[in-house]
Amino acid sequence: MNFKFFHAADIHLDSPLRGLDRYEGAPVDKLRGATRRALENLVTQCIEERADFLLIAGDLYDGDWTDYNTGLFFAKQMSLLREANVRVYIVRGNHDARSKILRLPEGVRELSSKKPETLLLDNLGVAVHGRSYEKADMTEDLSQAYPMAREGYFNVGLLHTCASGREGHLPYAPCSVGDLVAHRYDYWALGHVHAREVLHQSPWIVFPGNLQGRHARETGKKGATLVTVEDGRIVRVEPRTLDALRWVRCEVDARMASSVDDVIELCRDALAREAEAAEGRIVAARIEVAGATRAHAALSRDPEKYRSEVRSAASDVGEVWVEKIRFRTRSPLDAEAMLGDEAVGGLYKQLRLLCEDDAEVGKLLRGIEDLRKKLPPELDQSEGAAKLDPAVLRQLVRELPDYLLPQLSSGDDAP
Repeated sequence: MNFKFFHAADIHLDSPLRGLDRYEGAPVDKLRGATRRALENLVTQCIEERADFLLIAGDLYDGDWTDYNTGLFFAKQMSLLREANVRVYIVRGNHDARSKILRLPEGVRELSSKKPETLLLDNLGVAVHGRSYEKADMTEDLSQAYPMAREGYFNVGLLHTCASGREGHLPYAPCSVGDLVAHRYDYWALGHVHAREVLHQSPWIVFPGNLQGRHARETGKKGATLVTVEDGRIVRVEPRTLDALRWVRCEVDARMASSVDDVIELCRDALAREAEAAEGRIVAARIEVAGATRAHAALSRDPEKYRSEVRSAASDVGEVWVEKIRFRTRSPLDAEAMLGDEAVGGLYKQLRLLCEDDAEVGKLLRGIEDLRKKLPPELDQSEGAAKLDPAVLRQLVRELPDYLLPQLSSGDDAP
């Protein structure tokens, strides 16, 4: 038995990516079309690798469609696989448990949602075991009802699960690695977790991750897993990068920057490295600039201006969109050493004491609220009193020395 198959999951085809319109300059059409391009890349890889079948372990769709174009696009891609003699086996997950389904194209088979189902691919000697979600919140261990391995076959388990639990993922169809191993399958094709993870190698138990990152928390390479079987044994399990757009997080160390221009250049260099690593893909970047730097005072005086300059610099390095920029810098001055200065040291001590005094914090909150009420409506940018929270205020007061000390000192860190 020699064959190949691809294992994909969490395609979230036509995921709506709500809220993009509020981002100035966002490549909205390319962002929203990324899941389609990633599926096209998967289909191309299946054909080029002469895969015998494709497994999709849940969340093919992202819920109910707004129109039928999503299903029609999927059907078109599956027809290409049918022409190449690549069969497709699918289970539904929590996101697509109730999705509309057009009549599945020939060569595509969805496994039952009532109980685990076994499909025998006799020409390959493969048994595919799986169960679709009947509803979105399947909280029982579905794997317990899966049959034991079929003797004389290469056994694959297709399951949408949180396994033993993963941060950021709801606890659907939980199960243990030990219980999966006990079924004596050759390969477990899991879905639901969006980061690639190999839970076990004998047998192989794999989360391939999602096919395309959808937001700034889903960073790095995304794709599917190619499995090669020779003489009935797995010889290779290879991640294949298939995303069309790459979300990245750039952490820029500003400690060596002596000016804002240096900070902008550091950001440009970081984005250039990410653009090169993305190998022609669109890059959507979130940047965090941190560290003690002489540029801190200027950055803190007009952060919006310098965010715009970073975005302008991004246009020099290719097809890069900067989704968000955070300045987490601080003054390089030694605040403790300045306590000896009567004026500056006195101010610093008062700020520290204020943070520790509940009565003083309450008095400051009331003063800010009174001031806010006196502002003309067009000048009130506070978005309501909900922001006047003691914990938030304490944090702001703790950060004040980083903003004040450079401007009270005789340093030359201004741009």
